[in-house]
Amino acid sequence: MREIVNAAVRDLGYRPDMLAQGLRTRKTLSVGFTVSDIANPVLASAITGAERRLRQAGYSLLLTNSEGDPELDAENIRLLQQRRVDGLILSLAEERHPATVELLREADVPIVLLDRDTPEGLGVSRVTFNHRSGMLAATRHLLELGHREIALIVGGPRGPARERRLGVEQAIASAGNGSRCVVYEGPFSIAYGEQATQGILSAATPATAVIAGGNLLMHGALRAFRERGIQLGVDMSFVGCDDVAVAELHTPQIAVVRRDMVSIGEASADLLLELLKGSSGTKEVTLPTEFVARPSCAAPSSRP
Repeated sequence: MREIVNAAVRDLGYRPDMLAQGLRTRKTLSVGFTVSDIANPVLASAITGAERRLRQAGYSLLLTNSEGDPELDAENIRLLQQRRVDGLILSLAEERHPATVELLREADVPIVLLDRDTPEGLGVSRVTFNHRSGMLAATRHLLELGHREIALIVGGPRGPARERRLGVEQAIASAGNGSRCVVYEGPFSIAYGEQATQGILSAATPATAVIAGGNLLMHGALRAFRERGIQLGVDMSFVGCDDVAVAELHTPQIAVVRRDMVSIGEASADLLLELLKGSSGTKEVTLPTEFVARPSCAAPSSRP
């Protein structure tokens, strides 16, 4: 009888109705993923890692893109809830946006935040990077090379930006050698990276080293350096974030604080699957970052 039924399934091209099955089991075997900016290559890597893990566990991934807009974060979460997803992975544009916080408070499915602060009063699990340790190592490297005037460009989600800044400030405070850091904080965008770098290069006391706290900010900084004819590793030392293609292909190669974005996607999916199996309580996973020294960093230039 089984063979007869399977033959009929093949002959008729029968496909199970997942929506109908979901009404009976109260499960859709789908997970929603709201990403702040799908155009950002590092987030694309996180999506790849999460989708692979979920697919192996029999779940499909529904992806929404917020384009850096907190209002779209909230709209996308509502949409995914209407689709009756079994769980949510969220890389939010703004983790404290009131509408988003309210939706998270009312949610009745497991949620994992991807490298974001947990809004106060919410018992939500998360997977983060130790941004501070990588920035601490990068700043110490610059100080050992002899730099005393350092500029830091940061922006974007509060958690990563705060931790990157704290790593730089910790290294300078512990050095005790009169070094200082001027912080430029603004939107997480290529445009702001370029604008901030132009300001750094025009300052009355220009920095001898610049750290860009994010891959988009790094891209913008490199535009400004090119426009001003700055030779990295000679006129200026420079550290970026994330080992994207431009860091390796640039001449000279760019020193970076590296993180494994595929791994954070995998870890987020693994944690969500654990919660979907009934694991209780709020959980947190922290992944490492590392500093990769390259020729864009050298001793301060004696040239004006």
